[in-house]
Amino acid sequence: MIYYLTASVYYIFLVPISLLPLWMLYKISDGLAWLLYRVVKYRKRVIEEGMRRSFPGKTDAEIQADTYRFYQHLSDLLVESIKNFTIKKEDALPRLHCKNPELIDAFAKQGRSIIIAAGHYNNFEFVVYAISQLIKHTPRGLYMPLANRFFDQKIAQSRSALGFQLVPKQKLKKFFEIDPSQNPVALLFAMDQAPTDPAKAHWMMFLNQETGVQFGTEKYAKTYDLPVVYGRIHKEKRGVYSFEFELITANPRQEPAGMITERMTRLLEADIVAKPAYWLWSHRRWKHARPPQMVLN
Repeated sequence: MIYYLTASVYYIFLVPISLLPLWMLYKISDGLAWLLYRVVKYRKRVIEEGMRRSFPGKTDAEIQADTYRFYQHLSDLLVESIKNFTIKKEDALPRLHCKNPELIDAFAKQGRSIIIAAGHYNNFEFVVYAISQLIKHTPRGLYMPLANRFFDQKIAQSRSALGFQLVPKQKLKKFFEIDPSQNPVALLFAMDQAPTDPAKAHWMMFLNQETGVQFGTEKYAKTYDLPVVYGRIHKEKRGVYSFEFELITANPRQEPAGMITERMTRLLEADIVAKPAYWLWSHRRWKHARPPQMVLN
């Protein structure tokens, strides 16, 4: 029953909205941002508390300004994500530019798969949608299947339209073991999720707060000897993004424990400090406290 109800919502509401031109969707986004900020106040306490702790030197007026800019960005993300359901290749590709693909193309020529570590910053969904057309690696993304089976299928279909495939978290180990070296893969890790088990996280100061960082990126990089690059997303203008890479390590097994995790998190932190509104503040990032036995770096 839920499957067919969701399908009805998708075809009756989301698809017609998705077919609207982007300029019209951005008009909807403007109204939605005001609604979320003034009326719904969607997770406003979570957003403001996170910003205040992250930027203790900012005034309340500055926090409010950043909060509203976040809602504007979130609303753009929502309408752009809906647009991805029906956007055509010729319309999508001009909206994303890769500044330095040669940095990772060198690994592809060597037949080496890589890990791209990225945060929920700027339009990460749009990068996922179009990146397969911009790099020589075959891009794959780690994900947790949605509980709603219909939307899980539709999101997978939209992401795979230009060649991006999803790897369920439960099958990640098997994926690494069977992936042939002659078909190098770029596996995208969202590395700013809150850890499910605080006792297994890497604890460090991040945005002025004790923060547990998932250790998975570093773990898999060292286990399978995969170079790690940081993926930085820039918003050039509304609906137009650029992507660039920064090498964290080409030889992960030679790095000290924690270095990969520390460096990729520091790079994300610098991006957030520069332009706070583009990070996903509504995500409950600090819902765990550091266990007493865990070392803080």
